[in-house]
Amino acid sequence: MSTYLLNKFLFTVDRDPELVERYREDPQGTVDWWEAKRANLILNCHGAESSTWLCFDDTERTALSTHDYPKLFELGAHPFLTLTLFIAMFERDHEGLGFQLEYARRLAHNSLPYPDIST
Repeated sequence: MSTYLLNKFLFTVDRDPELVERYREDPQGTVDWWEAKRANLILNCHGAESSTWLCFDDTERTALSTHDYPKLFELGAHPFLTLTLFIAMFERDHEGLGFQLEYARRLAHNSLPYPDIST
């Protein structure tokens, strides 16, 4: 399990409006594509620098592919990254703060101490 890779996925997808829409419409395909093409690129590096060892485990891949943000939280994904990405994808489907309230409701069963969000 790599919270770094989960957070990297959330961060990079959230910053690209086309990827946000792609992830909303085709989560499995987006996760598969991103893992194959983008997971091992080094953030903030120019050129062809990359690593070769990063990949999601089955639990992470499933949570990402099903938009299961409570599970992502349990796996240690940073809550601000999940919230901002999922707001971008699903706020339009709710009125007012409807999605934020749904997000809070679905995470309400968690109690302190929360999962470690350090990378």
